[in-house]
Amino acid sequence: MTGLYDDDRPQETQREALVGGDVTVAVYGLGKMGLPVAAVLADVTGAVVGADVDPAVVDAIERGECPVSGEPGLPELVERVVADGSLRAVTDPTEAAAAAAIHVVVVPTLLTEADEPDLSILESVVGDVAAGLDAGDVVCVESTVPPRTCADAVVPQLAARSGLSPDAFGVAFCPERTLSGRALTDIREAYPKVVGGVDPESTRVAALLYDEVTENEVITLPDATTAEATKVFSGVYRDVNIALANEFARYADALGIDVREAIDAANSQPHAKILSPGPGVGGHCIPVYPHFLLGEFDAHSPLTRIARIVNDSMPEFTVDLVRDGFDATDTAPDAATVLLLGTAYRPGVAETRNSPAIPIAERLRSLGADVYSHDPVVDGPERIAAEPVSLERGLGLDPDAIVLVTPHEEYTAIDWERLAPSVVVDCHDALDLTDTRHRSYTIGSPRDARGPAESASRADHTESAVETDREPLSGEATGGGGTER
Repeated sequence: MTGLYDDDRPQETQREALVGGDVTVAVYGLGKMGLPVAAVLADVTGAVVGADVDPAVVDAIERGECPVSGEPGLPELVERVVADGSLRAVTDPTEAAAAAAIHVVVVPTLLTEADEPDLSILESVVGDVAAGLDAGDVVCVESTVPPRTCADAVVPQLAARSGLSPDAFGVAFCPERTLSGRALTDIREAYPKVVGGVDPESTRVAALLYDEVTENEVITLPDATTAEATKVFSGVYRDVNIALANEFARYADALGIDVREAIDAANSQPHAKILSPGPGVGGHCIPVYPHFLLGEFDAHSPLTRIARIVNDSMPEFTVDLVRDGFDATDTAPDAATVLLLGTAYRPGVAETRNSPAIPIAERLRSLGADVYSHDPVVDGPERIAAEPVSLERGLGLDPDAIVLVTPHEEYTAIDWERLAPSVVVDCHDALDLTDTRHRSYTIGSPRDARGPAESASRADHTESAVETDREPLSGEATGGGGTER
């Protein structure tokens, strides 16, 4: 099989080989981002082998099943491309590498406990790719990495382990630009695809590949480092923007205003795009990417650093609101029961990595409170220091405080008037508790305009406050500052 790098055949001939199944593509990592990429590439090229070290994932895909939930259209696409032979899966990445001429890497890049980039998974996969790398192959890295990773780390490692000259193969950075829950739409059409190679030929081949994938345009950048910076910069922008919104939220008491109303009005003209305040920033991306710059380069970066500090402080700010409510209702924290609504880092996504619920639960536990949690999409406690319960049981505990951390749509069906009066901290202004007996606090609203919970009887409520057919409350949740894209 001939690779496309440094191929002197006409561009159209190369394209026909790619879409005709003559150029095998390997995708490394078949998780929530990698599997949609593999399935779309299989649909386009007809020849994809996916590699994942989890045998359960591989077995499911080989049966035509989709191990990734919450992605509309993906189960049907996986079933079809497996059935027609366009996609197969293996547990040995070197097997995939030996079969492919284009290698697409979509594996997690995390942080160490010291908040330093942890590229160990990427490095391991690059070693596997090198074992099967041939002259003419191209490696496309979609995993987010610190700028200069492709040029300074990936190319030298591939060359050293494969025995090939660095100019015998291509490497390009082609960042995934997808949001959980809409991966297929994002991959195929929502945004332009960005590509940048370590040399012009790498860029050309990457653009040829992704031009067949997306119905949108392909933006070619001058080098891989620029493409890497594009992805990191976009995440840092959101982190800084959310930090600004969270800092504005702290002015609510001093100004006596609803800061969210001010933000919405400011955003009514094109020169302001302020995001929403919230209990913190979670997920695999936004709280991670700033550290791909901080400490990695000799550049003064106070704004990026302080934004991380501001956003990391919001869980404690949220707990302070709970304590304010306890003070107002003469509730001792070490005798209190607290229910967290939502532990996922974003509505509708079954993932708790870096979720604000983690430090919120830990802080409440350190105060002596009994902490329970409910999430409609997260199965079990995962990393949360709270006992997971059903929503009905959690509300039936008559909690002294309820904290809406993640504004899942399910929580708009709660009939708050049926609940015993309690302290309610609404981190996203997703609830309308105006005519209820609860003492409510909202991030971004002044603390002196709350409800009459301290004067109501906690025993005066009905057995269940969960309804399945109730109209949503006004102020339906939209996500707020704890989301990521």
